[in-house]
Amino acid sequence: MAALGTLERLTSSDLVFDELFTRITRLELLPGTKISETEIAKSFGFSRQPVREAFTRLANLNLLLVRPQRATVVRPFSRQLIANARFVRAAVELEVIRAAVLDRDTSVDAALKTNLREQADAISAENAALFHELDYQFHKLLCASAKQAFAFEIIAENKAQVDRLCMLALTSKDAMDVLYLDHQVLLQALFSGDVQAADQVLRTHLDRLSPTIEAIYTTHNAYFDE
Repeated sequence: MAALGTLERLTSSDLVFDELFTRITRLELLPGTKISETEIAKSFGFSRQPVREAFTRLANLNLLLVRPQRATVVRPFSRQLIANARFVRAAVELEVIRAAVLDRDTSVDAALKTNLREQADAISAENAALFHELDYQFHKLLCASAKQAFAFEIIAENKAQVDRLCMLALTSKDAMDVLYLDHQVLLQALFSGDVQAADQVLRTHLDRLSPTIEAIYTTHNAYFDE
């Protein structure tokens, strides 16, 4: 979830936010891990103020739990927060794909096709982290195709809640293959102008996480707060 603007416009807070966001969503920082403003500031060579700002932004995404007079921790998974985020994301993205099918920006087609090829390469290399990033970019490109680029900000904010679960789930080639096939069918529906097919495959795609959440809750219960 890169900060807006060019590298020259990035603030110290943006840099800290982007780094911690990546580490949290890639599970390099596990749920419940304690993190310190002072230590993070020291590692970046910054004052504590930009780190505090980054912590606040991450807390607003429900990725950090900032507690006065107590240690800040990477927020555990919450099934309720995940359900809320998935509802909002589905509502927005279903409208996005409908808009794209009905009147897409064809200049984005080449980037979508390239992204799909790169997904296949990531699967062949069994590189789950790269596939996860390409999946993120794929859904961002769909918003651009729909001429609704702003919508991805809403999707990304809510997607952050489930990105960590995706990293637990996308560790096998079979799991990545299933999502890749969904993407492939979705593009076919988009390019052929089939609204009903696009809607159905996206609903199926977004719902694939349901059994995964329950499985992860069973096998990694310590990562949940409820």
